[in-house]
Amino acid sequence: MLAWIAAAPIATLLTSSLAGCAEAKPVPVPSDTGAEPAVTVRVVDNHYVPAEVEIAHGQAVRWVFEGPSKHDVVAADGSFVSELLPEGEYVHVFDEAGEFPYDCSIHPEMTGVVRVG
Repeated sequence: MLAWIAAAPIATLLTSSLAGCAEAKPVPVPSDTGAEPAVTVRVVDNHYVPAEVEIAHGQAVRWVFEGPSKHDVVAADGSFVSELLPEGEYVHVFDEAGEFPYDCSIHPEMTGVVRVG
């Protein structure tokens, strides 16, 4: 009984420490489904193709998920966040100029950037 009492605070400390290691994915931002995309990025084989695109202010980018694995697009600043999808598409209109890096929340080696002029 004493060993369990002594171990309980250690287990609580370890659980609390490990819980802080995982970052929560931002809440998905709805797709701008009515927008006409200027550029299409394919999401296939753990890559964004092309990984870097340039568009004008007010234009949209469409990401097409080509399965079978689930992927998403998550902007570093949280301005666009898709659902995890094996197939389908996600569209975002860029209303501000700038550089918008993004990645896949479950495959951090998948990275891309949208440059808006």
